[in-house]
Order: sequence, then C-alpha cells, then structure tokens
Amino acid sequence: MRLIVINAFILLLIDFYIYYALQKSTIRWAKARFFKAVWWGYSIALFIGVLASLYFSLPLIVRSIILVAFFLTFTSKIFYVLVLLVDDFRRGGVWMTRKIFGRKGESEATKLSAETVSTNADRISRSQFLTRAGIVVAAVPFATLSWGIAVGGYDYRVRRQKLYLPNLPKAFHGLTIGQISDIHSGSFYNKTAVQGGIDMLLAEKPDVIFFTGDLVNNKADEMRNYQDLFSKVKAPLGVYSTLGNHDYGDYFYGKEDSPEKRKNLQQVKDIHRIMGWDLLLNEHRKLRVDNEEIGILGVENWGTGRFPKYGRIDLAKKGTEDLPVKLLLSHDPSHWRAQVLNNKDIDVMFAGHTHGMQFGIRGDRYQWSPAKYVYKEWAGLYTDGNQQLYVNVGYGFLGYPGRVGILPEITIFELVSESPAVT
Repeated sequence: MRLIVINAFILLLIDFYIYYALQKSTIRWAKARFFKAVWWGYSIALFIGVLASLYFSLPLIVRSIILVAFFLTFTSKIFYVLVLLVDDFRRGGVWMTRKIFGRKGESEATKLSAETVSTNADRISRSQFLTRAGIVVAAVPFATLSWGIAVGGYDYRVRRQKLYLPNLPKAFHGLTIGQISDIHSGSFYNKTAVQGGIDMLLAEKPDVIFFTGDLVNNKADEMRNYQDLFSKVKAPLGVYSTLGNHDYGDYFYGKEDSPEKRKNLQQVKDIHRIMGWDLLLNEHRKLRVDNEEIGILGVENWGTGRFPKYGRIDLAKKGTEDLPVKLLLSHDPSHWRAQVLNNKDIDVMFAGHTHGMQFGIRGDRYQWSPAKYVYKEWAGLYTDGNQQLYVNVGYGFLGYPGRVGILPEITIFELVSESPAVT
C-alpha cells in the first residue's frame, strides 16, 4: 500500500512537469481553458480514488476501475516524461554551448535577433516533438497494457507437459495432474471469466490437482465472492495445496505477529479445508493406486531474500523414505536451488510465484520476460540431473490487472515411466 501511495505522489509531480511542458509548447489545445480543468480534475480525482481504494471498503468493481486507471495513467506518463527529459537535456546542451562558445564581439541587436529566431525554432521543434514523438511513445504502452487488461488477464491457456520418472510405479504410468497457482482472488473483477478458467481445468479431467500458493493478495475475505467457484475444483484422487508468500498477510498486517494477522492466516487455511483442498503444511500424503504408492509433499512458503521462510523439507519428508517417487509442492521456485536440489530423493518440484511478471513472450521453443533477470527458473520445466522443477506462471494477476504475452496458465502433466525416446 505504501508503494502505491508513493507512486501516486510521484504521478502528481509528473503531472506538474508534463503540464508545464505543454503550456510552454505551441500546442493550441493545451492552452485552452477546458484543458486545465480536465487535466487537473482527472489527476486529483485519480489521486483521491487511489487513497480511497486503499483505506476504505469500496465495491470491488469500483476499486478495480480506479487501480486500472492509475496503472495505465502512471505507465503512459512515465514514457511521456522520458521523451520530455530527452528534449530538455538537448535544449540544456544547446543553452550551455551558447554560453560557453558564444562570440563575444556580437552586438546586442544581433544577439537579440539570433535568440528570437532560435527560440521560435525551438518552440516549433518542441511542439512537433511533443505532439508526434511524445504522444506516440506514450500511446504504445497505453494501448498494449489496455489490451492486456481487456483480453490477457483472463485468457486462460492449457499447457501440457510429460514428466519422465524412471522410478514411477507401474500403476501410476499415465496418471494426469492438473496444476494452477497464484489465484490472487483479491485482484479479480470478472467472476464469469474466472469460472471459464475453472471449467477449462475440469474439462481436462485430471486424476489429481495441485495448487501451489497465493490464494489471496492479503486478506482471507478476498475469497468471499470466489470460494464457491473454486470449491468446484475437484479430482478423483484429491486436490492438494500449499501456501504462498501473500497468504500470510505480511503485506497488509506487517511482518510482526499480531492477533489479527494470526486470525487472518487461520481463515485462509480454513478456506482450503472448506473447499475440500488438502492443505499441506510441511507434511506429506501417500497417494495410493492399485496397492502402489508415491508421495505428495507440501511445504509452507520458502523464498530467498525478504520472502517468508517457513518451509521445512525435513518435516515433509518424514515417513516417506520407502516411497519410490516424491512430488513436492513449494510456492517459490528459488527454493529449488536453495534447498531442494540438496534433497536428491525429491523427483519433481511444482512452483509458481513469478507470474512471468505478466509480460513477455512465450512460445513452444522460446520465451522471454523481465522475470528471467530476477529468477533463474521462472516459467516451464527445468532439470538438474534426475530432478525436475516446473514453474506455473499463475492463474490470476497482481498489481497490473492483466497480462501481455505471458497468459494465465493451467498445466496438465502426464506421468510416464518410460524414456521419452521410447514413447
């Protein structure tokens, strides 16, 4: 919340800078009376709306509209400011050059004439620069991000992945697992679209379903309007889930312990139980098919840096020593390199968390996102020796209420015991 408030103040400063630049230009509509009223009326209304959405219980649709408007406005104006800064640096360089290298013997009349011509030329150049380059540059992210909000946020895609497990018991060959992650119910504003994604998952008829954390953004009551939808997520062999960093309430209640924070966390846990999801908190379950078993392990969030570190693989593994295959649910993919690779009996880890930063390119053979500069493993399947990690880019969204290129994901896995070369 503090970050959004800071950004809102920054946006006001940006407004002053852009408004001043437009007033100094030769753009006619920028000097009209209505422009001042519209410009500052919108900016002040947006600022008040952001504060109201953070500190008051506004209807979800109103809050969503305000935050969408804020995000689009902030992004577009940032790009506009970059263009203005380039032009101002250029003008500053010209001014400095004249001051340092100007001819001393030039008469006052000549100087005045030259400055007048130069000023007029600069004004024309600046006006063209603002109207053409600046507005076009600002319009590109506005159009792209608007498309991501209107279309990308709920454009669910099913991705299929075979998992080769040489120790897989014969009874589990061909078993299918569905995975969703990062629901972030507090960000949703289209219940019908959310239901559409759930229908896509259930249409695949997976034998087991995994949910790998971040049910909410901050508070348990964000699930009030969506608990009935996700209660429909069922599978013949069960739905297994774990917690993500947002589920603990740290970003709303702070990192210090408090009765309110503990109560909220318990409510989040209770929602898993009410929906019929088996929440694994540093524990495991034995999945049994035709008298053969594999292990499903789930740990609480464990992330590098500032993220909560409650995950205990040692506790989750107790009693699984005789199981030929162990599948681990752990929200943050950074846990894989930090600890999981040291546990060689963990065959596959299922994670989420990154969202693929909700922006990038993702094809069958190539993918890119700014997320790659933060997380070494950020989307799809990764292998290290006989161990595997799959990172799901998420079902919902956070912050930016949409997606561009990195679309919401429903993953369907098929467990196979034979080598891919054989199948």
